[in-house]
Amino acid sequence: MIYTKTGDKGTTSLVGGTRVLKCDDRVEAYGTVDELNSHVGLLAELIRQDDPKYYAFLKKVQRNLFIVQTLLATEKEVPYELPTLADDAVSELEQAIDQLQETLPKFRHFIIPGGNVASTQGHVCRTVCRRAERCIVRLAQEHPVADDVCRYVNRLSDFLFILSRHLVVARGQEETFFE
Repeated sequence: MIYTKTGDKGTTSLVGGTRVLKCDDRVEAYGTVDELNSHVGLLAELIRQDDPKYYAFLKKVQRNLFIVQTLLATEKEVPYELPTLADDAVSELEQAIDQLQETLPKFRHFIIPGGNVASTQGHVCRTVCRRAERCIVRLAQEHPVADDVCRYVNRLSDFLFILSRHLVVARGQEETFFE
């Protein structure tokens, strides 16, 4: 059954069984990453036909975001092994950023999101990613958060920015700058 009724009074369970309020910083952090994952899924589907390489890359990002969610939702030691981000997860993002950046013109002004639907969705992903990062940083003030989680989410927002630019330029469209 999809409904358990255990959250009807405003609580939910963390990985490990501890019940917390649904407004707890952990729930806010992993919930925002969940929202990001949905937005990334939409972006992936928008570029599936035109950019199969980055479609596949975004599907890998989604799997990594599920790992991030699990790590954020785990309050204490659990008697089983949790998934972890691959050692090269951050460097894969950096390599993708570097490859994309080589194909893009330099910019000296803020970019106004737009150009096409996929690029605009990339910017939505970027902004939700930045919000997730703020939630994670806030959470880390009170609870341990793995360093690789913070690094991954930070680098992911950079990747999403560069990918959004690519999705305009690669289609021969003009970026809109705030001047």
